[in-house]
Amino acid sequence: MPKLIIDNREIEVPPGTRVIEAAEMLGITIPRFCYHPALGPVGACRVCAVKFLDGPVKGVQMSCMVAARDGMVVSTTDPEAADFRKSVIEFLMLNHPHDCPVCDEGGHCLLQDMTVSGGHGLRRYKGNKRTHNDQYLGPLIQHEMNRCIQCYRCSRFYQEFTGFHDLGVMGIGSRVYFGRYKEGTLESPFAGNLADLCPTGVYTDKPSRFKGRRWDFERRPGLCIHCSLGCHTVVCSRYREVMRQEARFSEAINGYFICDRGRYGFYYAGLDERPRHGRADGQEISGEDALKFAAQRLEKIRSAYGPDAVACAGSPRSSLETLTALKRLCRKNNWRGPAYFGERETAQKVRAAVSRFSSETAVSLRDVEQADFILAVGADPVNEAPMLALAMRQAWRNGARVAVIDPRPVSLPLEFEHLPVRAELAEFYLGTLVNETLNDKAAKAGEPEAQKFCDVISTLSARHQVDITELAHVFQKSQRPVIICGMAPLPEPVPWLVADLVSALRTMNKQAGLFFILPGANAFGAALLSETEISFEQIITDIETARVKALVLVENDPFFHFPDRQRLEKAIRKLELLVVADCLNTPAVGAADIFVPTLTVYEAGGTFITAEGRVQHVGPAFRGGIPITQTGKGDHPPREFRPDISGGDVKAAWQAIAILAGDSESVRKNWLTEAHPAFADLPDVNKFPDDGICLDLKTDTTAAQFSCDWPTEPSEPKDGFELIFTDLTFGTEELSTYSPCLQEMEKKPCLFMQSRDAAELKLSDGDVAELKTAGGAVKIPVKVVENMAPGVLILPRHRQVEWQKLGTRKLRKDQIRKVRMG
Repeated sequence: MPKLIIDNREIEVPPGTRVIEAAEMLGITIPRFCYHPALGPVGACRVCAVKFLDGPVKGVQMSCMVAARDGMVVSTTDPEAADFRKSVIEFLMLNHPHDCPVCDEGGHCLLQDMTVSGGHGLRRYKGNKRTHNDQYLGPLIQHEMNRCIQCYRCSRFYQEFTGFHDLGVMGIGSRVYFGRYKEGTLESPFAGNLADLCPTGVYTDKPSRFKGRRWDFERRPGLCIHCSLGCHTVVCSRYREVMRQEARFSEAINGYFICDRGRYGFYYAGLDERPRHGRADGQEISGEDALKFAAQRLEKIRSAYGPDAVACAGSPRSSLETLTALKRLCRKNNWRGPAYFGERETAQKVRAAVSRFSSETAVSLRDVEQADFILAVGADPVNEAPMLALAMRQAWRNGARVAVIDPRPVSLPLEFEHLPVRAELAEFYLGTLVNETLNDKAAKAGEPEAQKFCDVISTLSARHQVDITELAHVFQKSQRPVIICGMAPLPEPVPWLVADLVSALRTMNKQAGLFFILPGANAFGAALLSETEISFEQIITDIETARVKALVLVENDPFFHFPDRQRLEKAIRKLELLVVADCLNTPAVGAADIFVPTLTVYEAGGTFITAEGRVQHVGPAFRGGIPITQTGKGDHPPREFRPDISGGDVKAAWQAIAILAGDSESVRKNWLTEAHPAFADLPDVNKFPDDGICLDLKTDTTAAQFSCDWPTEPSEPKDGFELIFTDLTFGTEELSTYSPCLQEMEKKPCLFMQSRDAAELKLSDGDVAELKTAGGAVKIPVKVVENMAPGVLILPRHRQVEWQKLGTRKLRKDQIRKVRMG
């Protein structure tokens, strides 16, 4: 490892370390604009100049462009280097508008910091400044091109790192321009990172514009709960309201960036219509009184019908504390549940995935970036877990091959091979790979496993005119393959098959990894706590048969996620009592007999388990209560002295459950230990490591659990279509649908259909189709594509689509027709 001296201090660094990085290891900050650890060096701004006094390099050089080598003697304070930096900054400031008093970047502007530290303090230039026209870039990013210093961070991140090309660099010389070829909303779901990356304020956060400076905000660590990845954020709040959210660096999880859904999905916490008072039989009461009424009425139903007449349901968006408190409540009272998932199939698939979890095979996003082959099965990362797509792109940039087996028209910001087959065929393919390629039979027959693997993939791909023979050989040669498995479109056995395939690959001396995409921020924790595969669907059945008379919903809105609206509404009407505890103004809250308000994660904190099996805890970002912008109606706070905070009596969901169960809040740690032995070694919430703790569930992966009798290849559907409900980046995840700026980002929902199926139904791209069932009709525009499986229809669970009316996953051809919109 090379040794060098920087400012009279010796340091030894790993090979390839840049001098600017070596200086940081010593606590020496060299000015920089273009350099960023995630983007690497480019040498565009010339402000990181240092002087090399001795060694293999001499003179003034850019510290980001020079790798550390033995014998180097570097000075960051040499007068020649300091004067060079001062001059560069002065040149950069010639055309700068000097609009710091009105610039939203003020207070966290790298240009401000580097101008002062570089010694430039006098404005000598008296000429006219170069000016540019700003562009409209959508609802998330404000463009102020006159502040640009041509550091190229934005174009390098947007095009090279994320793989989108609608924003870049244009012009030449002093007229270099960073923007779009024409005005319009940025296409990348990672565009919000431009506000964090830009060192000057060319790109600023539009939704939080003029709401405060950085020093005005309470800045606290946060966790994103809009998918199962658990990315790190910085929550910026003011006067009991989240104003903006930024990416927080995490080496193990999201690196330096987050997606736009995670960045802007927080607005549900501060909406005017957020319910902050309890309610019972239509009368507004305190949350504490609502809990008392709920306890009394639940006890009456228990006395009249028995404990089985009460059921509870939570959801994967709740914290681990809430999930365990709900489980404890059901155990203590012998109530039915709790159910954490909507449909039985979803509950079974998530439980199957978690049951095969092993710390040996589980990989992080950083591990995905290091893979040399990625196979995604039943996964649409851009729409389901956007930061996973970004990790896959980094692996592809490093030379990895990527393949996707999925019936949907999957799109990724990278080159990949797509096998668009029906769900049954995907299941059959995986079963064939496991049974015929990697099991003991193939080994006993004397056939080389690797060659057999290639032969099977080649045979399967030939049946569907998809030539992936070369891909099979790449897979066979790979040493660090990663298999990504989703939940939505594939049958129940697929998580088991994928886990078996990874286990078998590891027996072939491959460092194979497994990454599940789970349906919710805490789906992993919910699956661990599920003693049975009870689902909300089963509870609905019990209501229909009059076995359940009262239902307790905790942070769960079945009107949003349950796929049969007609059945749900009938079941809710049959209940004698519906108790709802939530922080959202949902249809379930409107239907509740008793409502109990709860705190959001920003006010209560909580513990969550990512899809990787990583337990993370985050504390409250601020004290709960009604924001001043609401109590003062946007003007001055109420002119009254009071000992409490308006709306500050609302409790966290787990605290409300504890009161309902008659428990003390102080036993929270005991709840976790009682709920599952894996939680016994978790530290106190105040001692949680920043990157969390990876669970080790002691799963035995030494031998793959192969199925020897796999069914024959399924036949083509003769009449009708399989209806697959799917997610979109914006508009289908529950919490983020309450965000006004993300509502503007939503793409118009449409029904995806394969071209041959569309021709058979006499539908063309842009036509409006009506899907009609006994539950109702849905009218939606048709999008005809080639890259999806025949015999299926893809319908997003979009908030603007009444998809729950259909109540089925099978449609006959006569239930689909072309209509005219009014």
